[in-house]
Amino acid sequence: QVQLLESGGGLVQAGGSLRLSCATSGLTSNTYAMGWFRQAPGKEREFVSAISHLGKMVYYADSVKGRFTISRDNTLNTVYLQMNSLKPEDTAVYYCAGGTYSAYALQRTSGVDSWGKGTLVTVSS
Repeated sequence: QVQLLESGGGLVQAGGSLRLSCATSGLTSNTYAMGWFRQAPGKEREFVSAISHLGKMVYYADSVKGRFTISRDNTLNTVYLQMNSLKPEDTAVYYCAGGTYSAYALQRTSGVDSWGKGTLVTVSS
C-alpha cells in the first residue's frame, strides 16, 4: 500500500522559508513521479511542482517559479519542497502527490495516483 507522509509545515512570516518533506513507502520511488499540490481555504486544489522519477525533469506553477525548488532523494524515499520568499498567498494545505505516469502528467490532479494527507503552511503578513 502506497503511503505518502508530509512534514515541515508551520507558521512563518512573509519573506521567510520552509522546507516540506514527503516520506514515501509502499512504492518503488525511482519509478514514481512526485509532486506537490496545495489547497487554500475556499479554493480548489492547485498544482505547485512536480519532479520526474529520476529528478531530471521539474515543473513549477508560475506563481511559485523562482521561489520554490523541488528535489528528491530516492535513496531516502523522500521528496522535498524548499519554499523561499514566502507570501501570504502561499498559505494553504500542501499535499504530496505520486504518479506512475510522468511528471508532466502530474501537473493535473488526474495524473495523481496517490495523495498524502497534507501539511498546513501559514504565512503571516
